[in-house]
Amino acid sequence: MRIRTVVLWSSLLLVPPAWGDVLVRWSELSVPPQKALGVRKLVVFWGSNAASAVRRARAQGYEVYAELPFEQAILAAELISRQPVTGMIMDRGQGQQEELDSTLRTLRSAHPKLAIWLLDSNGKQPQMRGQMIATRNGMLQVSSPTAQPWLDSNLPAARFEQEFHPDQPPLYAFQWEAGDSVEQANGPSAEDYSLAIAEAGAIHADLILAVDEKLQKGLLENQPASWAIWNKVKQHLSFPSSKLHGSLQPWANVGVITDNYEAAYEPMNLMGRHNIPYRVLRATSVAARNLEGLDVITVFSRPDKQALSQLTAFADQGGTVVLINLKGTYPWQSAQPVPTADHALSYAVGKGRVIELAEPVGDPETFAQDVRRLIEKDKVLIGLWNALTTIAIPYRNLRSGEILVELVNYAEEPLRIQVRLKGSFASIRYESPDQACCQLLPPAQRDGFTEFVIPSLYIAGRVRLTPAARDSRSSTIH
Repeated sequence: MRIRTVVLWSSLLLVPPAWGDVLVRWSELSVPPQKALGVRKLVVFWGSNAASAVRRARAQGYEVYAELPFEQAILAAELISRQPVTGMIMDRGQGQQEELDSTLRTLRSAHPKLAIWLLDSNGKQPQMRGQMIATRNGMLQVSSPTAQPWLDSNLPAARFEQEFHPDQPPLYAFQWEAGDSVEQANGPSAEDYSLAIAEAGAIHADLILAVDEKLQKGLLENQPASWAIWNKVKQHLSFPSSKLHGSLQPWANVGVITDNYEAAYEPMNLMGRHNIPYRVLRATSVAARNLEGLDVITVFSRPDKQALSQLTAFADQGGTVVLINLKGTYPWQSAQPVPTADHALSYAVGKGRVIELAEPVGDPETFAQDVRRLIEKDKVLIGLWNALTTIAIPYRNLRSGEILVELVNYAEEPLRIQVRLKGSFASIRYESPDQACCQLLPPAQRDGFTEFVIPSLYIAGRVRLTPAARDSRSSTIH
C-alpha cells in the first residue's frame, strides 16, 4: 500500500523563520537512503499507515512531520503529539483566514513542543507561457504570439503570506500541468524541478515539490537515468540554503494594500514580471512607519479611517496613491479632478496625487506598465535588459546595507543579462547552482545607478552588492 510522504531537507523551526526549504512529495512506501536523496526530514501524510511510516522513517534517521487537512487538525493533534514526530503541517484548503489564525493559536498553545505550519496547496506551477490572457469589457482577449511572454509566479502569494503570517515562511505546493506527449510520458524534466526550487528560494518561501511516480520508482530501483535527473535537481536543492538571516527584507518602493489575494494576484504577478519590487500591507494596519521608503501605493481593499488619513498624508508629502475600484467619498475629492485615462481621475494632494480607477484591473500588463511610469526615473530601484523571461527580486540587509538580488530565468535557457540598480556599490559578486562561488562582476557607475552584466543566467542566480563606503547608509533607505 502507498502513502503520501513529503521530504524536507532543512528545518522549519529556525528563529527568525528560515526560507527556501524544499519539501519533496513522495508517494512510495520506501524511501532512498538519506545521503543519496540529499534530505533529512520527512513529512508523512497522516492516515491509517502513518504510525508505521513514522517508525520506518525514524529508523532511517529522518526527522518526521505529519501532514493532514486543516479540518482534521484539532482532533488529530493530540494523537500526533504522542508520536515521535517533530511537527504538523496543515493543508489550509478552503479555510477562512480568521478560522485558520484561531486554530493555529489554539494548537500552538496546546502543543508548544510541536511545530505547526500552514500549507497552501493551491500554488502555481512556475512556468513561461507564450501568450497573455486579459479581460476587457467583460471579454477574454489573448495577446499576439510576438508579445512579451507571460510568467506564472508564486511571488504574489509569498508576499501576501509574509504579511498575514509573519511567524512562519510561506509554505506552498502545486500540481504539475500536463504538457506535451513527451512530458506526459516521462514527467517533469530536471529543469522543471529546478525552476520550481529556484523560484521558492528567490521569493523566500518553502515549497512542497511533487515528484513524478515514475521518477520515484526509478530512484528506488537505482536506475541510472533517474539518478541522473535527481543529481541535477540536487544542485538546486542546496543553492537556496545560503547562510542568510532575518536581517534581509524586500527592497521595494511600491506598496500593495489588500486583504483580498484573488483581486490583487494578477496585478502583483505582472508587477513582479516587470521587476517592480513591491510589498504587501494589510488594509487594517496602515501606519506611517509601514509606508516609509514607498513612492507609489496601490490600494485594492477599502481603507479604514486611520488608513485613509495615512494615505492622504503620504500623498501630501509627494507620494502617489492609486485606488482600484473603490468608489466612495474621500477628502481629496474637494479638488478639481483631471482625467488621465478611461475611467481614471487624478487629484492633486499637496506635493503628490491620488488616482482613482473606477473599474477593476482588466489588463494587468498595462496596469504594471502604468505603475512603473508613476515612479520617477531617478527612483526606479532596478531595471533589466535582455531579460524578457527573468524575474529579479531585490533584498536589503538591514544591518550591513548589502543588497542581494535573486534572479530566476523561466525560459530555462542561458541568457546574458544587463542589470541597473539604484545606488553605488564597491563590490558585486555573482553565484549560481551551476558554477562555483563567486564571480566578481565589474560595475559601471552612472547618474546614481550601478550597471553590471551577468554573463550567463541559466535558471537561478544570486548577486550580492556591497555598498560603497559613502553610500552604505543611503543604499538602505528605500
